[in-house]
Amino acid sequence: MGAAFLIFAVSTPALSQPMVPPVAETVSLSGPRVGVTFLSPEIVRKLQTEGGIRVGPAVTQFGWQFEKQFYSTQTGPTAVTECVLLLGGLDQGVALPSLSWLAGIRTKDGAEFGVGPNVTPVGVALAIAAGITFRAGVLNIPVNLAVVPSKAGMRVSLLTGFSLRGR
Repeated sequence: MGAAFLIFAVSTPALSQPMVPPVAETVSLSGPRVGVTFLSPEIVRKLQTEGGIRVGPAVTQFGWQFEKQFYSTQTGPTAVTECVLLLGGLDQGVALPSLSWLAGIRTKDGAEFGVGPNVTPVGVALAIAAGITFRAGVLNIPVNLAVVPSKAGMRVSLLTGFSLRGR
């Protein structure tokens, strides 16, 4: 009898919970990105020796960030997923593609942190990014710093851009 009461007492809170969680509201914050990437001497050397690509230690970046923010509450942090497509080195007459997919969190004040894979001509690595998004009405202005350590060397990028809130 005591065991039956214990099972009932423990399982009652589970019975009062909905079977399916509510649908998460998503917001698109996609938009253009521009910035600069600083390349370690090892990266510059690898691009030249393995790809015949001559660049300096800093290259411009232009691209697009596809971003979805998943709302959970208005007061707490939200989940964010981003796919960032960039072309670097256009200022030096080359086009170095880069693709990053990041998953992370953003606070209600706009501070954010994410991590995920990065693919470039020098190889595959893990990108670690942090930044802040400033809001002015419907306009969002992100400023992000990304660090990509790899076997080939280190890359550090500073990116900004804008997005308009959309669904």
